[in-house]
Amino acid sequence: MVASAPPTVEVTELLTGLNKPWDVAVAPDGTLLTGQRGGGFVARRPDGSVTRPTADLSDLYVSGETGLMGIALDPGFASNRRVFTCQGHRTDGPIDVRLLSWTVDPEWTSLTRTGVVLSGLPSTGGRHAGCRILAAPDGSLFVGTGDATIPSAPQDPHSLGGKVLHIDTDGSPAAGNPDPASPVYTLGHRNVQGLSFRPGSGQLYSVEQGTHRDDEVNALVPAGNYGWRPDLEPGRYIEAVPMTDPDRVPGARGAVWSSGTPTLATASGSFLLGPGWGDWSGALAVGTQQGEKVLLLGLTPDGLGVERQASLLEGRYGRIRTVSGQPDGTLLVTTDNGRDDVVLRLTPRP
Repeated sequence: MVASAPPTVEVTELLTGLNKPWDVAVAPDGTLLTGQRGGGFVARRPDGSVTRPTADLSDLYVSGETGLMGIALDPGFASNRRVFTCQGHRTDGPIDVRLLSWTVDPEWTSLTRTGVVLSGLPSTGGRHAGCRILAAPDGSLFVGTGDATIPSAPQDPHSLGGKVLHIDTDGSPAAGNPDPASPVYTLGHRNVQGLSFRPGSGQLYSVEQGTHRDDEVNALVPAGNYGWRPDLEPGRYIEAVPMTDPDRVPGARGAVWSSGTPTLATASGSFLLGPGWGDWSGALAVGTQQGEKVLLLGLTPDGLGVERQASLLEGRYGRIRTVSGQPDGTLLVTTDNGRDDVVLRLTPRP
């Protein structure tokens, strides 16, 4: 793998003055929707006007890495105006992470909750929450989850933690899952933060946060086990084990890319779309928190390795949370500094 010159980009600040905007989605009319981890939605209309849609977040649980997280629009949004979100949840019962559905009014002034799509994603004190949502072309949803620092969760097929899940929009297991009765698509993950389909091949990739070493990019296959097993001692969560441990997890699938030491705290992943990116078109963009940059990874033709890399925005905007490649060839970026955060649009320039 070699370092390469990055593409030239024009940077536009679309939203400012935010606090940890975890994700961003764009509606067919061009409206941009984001949510702040501590609570609250913000929408930017195509004319530049900004609204803050009301929403019932009275049961939102905010602690550590948990709060209002992933956002995705239903593939049929143009007709049903449905939005999916992930959030920490607390009422009188146990704390968990939930996937919720909402509808948004045409003026982007309110989100109305319409149901709980999936509940029971584990949460213990807010660590390793994960919860990235990716809408598939067939209308189903992929959901990346964290292991909530529960030692047994990543390898337990009955736990929803440390997994990539595949569900229909009503929460039922999607067709083609390894176990037709289970939403689990892959297992053996620590904290899945990004999901994206590679253009051309349709191969699904995950981006995962490591311990003190080895953030990972993984090529996902149904029933794949990606080798995270922190239960070295019974009942203890021991992070000294490898991110991918083929000795203790026979058949564990190796990463397409890993950071080595130290980690960059990889927080998202999305492929660059369109010819405007030149030689970098089709590369995987990865948002990094500790790295404070957008990392570009040029994959090998078979998609199982990385042949070159470059960086964008290094040190300019602080911690990067989400990157989201758009059909118009731009890349949306959210920052994760906890004050004066922004949503950016990166436009490639010749």
